[in-house]
Amino acid sequence: MRVAAVDLGTNTTRLLVADVDDGRVGEVHRETRITRLGEGVDARGRLLPLPIARVRNALSDYRRTLERLGAERTLAVATSAVRDAENGEAFLGEVEWSYGFATRLVSGDEEAELTRRGVAPKPGTLVVDIGGGSTELIVDDFHASLDIGSVRYTERFVRTDPPEPQELVDCARAVDAVLEDRAAQIEAQHAIGVAGTVTTLAALDLGLERYDRARVHAHRLTTAGARTQLERLAALPLRERRELPAIEPDRAPVIVAGAVILVSILDRFGLAEIEVSERDILDGIALAAAELPVPEEGAAPPGAYTC
Repeated sequence: MRVAAVDLGTNTTRLLVADVDDGRVGEVHRETRITRLGEGVDARGRLLPLPIARVRNALSDYRRTLERLGAERTLAVATSAVRDAENGEAFLGEVEWSYGFATRLVSGDEEAELTRRGVAPKPGTLVVDIGGGSTELIVDDFHASLDIGSVRYTERFVRTDPPEPQELVDCARAVDAVLEDRAAQIEAQHAIGVAGTVTTLAALDLGLERYDRARVHAHRLTTAGARTQLERLAALPLRERRELPAIEPDRAPVIVAGAVILVSILDRFGLAEIEVSERDILDGIALAAAELPVPEEGAAPPGAYTC
């Protein structure tokens, strides 16, 4: 069955069109737009008009793509930013109304479960998913959703360009304070990292001239290597970070805080390295999309697909 999965994240809006067969996800097309839906949510508690417009523009393009590729069912999942915004459910209703997607606002626990399904880790493996608004930590049947993310912590702690050393110290202390409450519940000798912060740091660690998913997938990023990239990124002004090869320019504003979060996690759990995975929550959403009921003929709401 050909399905489409849409991840309405805090920093990115992503699309995966895939063929799902017997629990296996065969990628047909994958696309990412950095839309910063969660911009300002931490401070104001609302999704703002400009980020909403950026997401809607991406969804309009995605709708055309998935129709061209013949997706039979589409599931759009919203995570941290929409959870935290007082107008989040209204926004998600507009998405369903306008584009005809099935939508789901997931809790942190449900987000972690979708990530687990997508990654399919071996027993005892810690899965680290650093998002824009939250970070998911998953080991076997345990999962925790923590309110630490690259967008959220950039807005809280990174105020100068390039960041002042004290800003990085404050950011790291705040991350570690959150992790301290969970450390006793997590024991793992091996970790897998997913999503844009980890994959971008892996690409930089590899010295890629352009992003290459095949080389990034399964790369083992050492803690020392992650710290080296954090120090490198933090020393550069935003303009120069945007120009680095293998980094999406629109990810540059939040990558420093994301790197602080990753290094803090590796240090807290005593991990010497983390394996990088290109499989993530999108793959889990694709599996969930395949389980949706057959769409009813004429079930799309009036005015669908017109925005």
